[in-house]
Amino acid sequence: MKRSPRSLAIAGACFALAALALAGCSSGPITPAASASGDVALVHPGSLTVCTHLPYAPFQSNNDKGETVGFDVDLMDLVAKKLGVKQAIVDTPFEGIKSGQDLSARKCDIAAAGMTITDARKQVITFSAPYFDATQALLVAPGSTLNSLADLKGKKLGAQSATTGLDYAKAHASDCGCTIVEYQDLASETQALTSGQIDAAINDLPVWTEAIKENPGKAKVSAQFNTGEQYGFGMQLGNTALKKVVDDVIAGAKADGAYDTLYKKWIGDVPKS
Repeated sequence: MKRSPRSLAIAGACFALAALALAGCSSGPITPAASASGDVALVHPGSLTVCTHLPYAPFQSNNDKGETVGFDVDLMDLVAKKLGVKQAIVDTPFEGIKSGQDLSARKCDIAAAGMTITDARKQVITFSAPYFDATQALLVAPGSTLNSLADLKGKKLGAQSATTGLDYAKAHASDCGCTIVEYQDLASETQALTSGQIDAAINDLPVWTEAIKENPGKAKVSAQFNTGEQYGFGMQLGNTALKKVVDDVIAGAKADGAYDTLYKKWIGDVPKS
């Protein structure tokens, strides 16, 4: 039977409503991220996308299986678990992380890259509560007698680009009287020191401890500089919802002993408070 235009319109409307109802049902249950994270809007539902810069052991580096592991990685796993999702790691240049560009462009939800909290970075990044106390250190060859910046007059000092180690070296250039050589990543800075291209290198103490383990007999720490630095996880400016989750995870891990367990696993003895 041929239908009237009115009956066709009613049928079409009913079909559209039915399609919408089916679409709502076929979309399945709310993802774990949506149900667990509350007001936290993730870049990719179902994943906590984490920006980092490799390698930076013991905080993040790839193992022999190609898996990214480390202290920061394990802490981010705790955050992902809290949100009911899995962690997805993006390796990206540190400049884009510390400038806040990767976060504002929604390249990732959070940055976990052994990143020091500074006043300048706070202008473009929302930081978590501090989760690690850092200090700068000088790496030299085993037989070196260079024990301070003052000993480096006329020498070459390596530093990693965009880091507070480089900032410290530049701020004390008058004490140093040395030539500062910048390297894009920790691996190239370490290789330059162990191969004799530079006389000393500056970076955070924990990464030098790891570098010495990986290059036995090729380097030693000759000096430490207590700069009062603290690491924080970085989020898009104004992302207070995710910050609350991360801060709660850090506080919870410190309270239940999980933090100490991870610290011993990746770094060593836990400092006495």
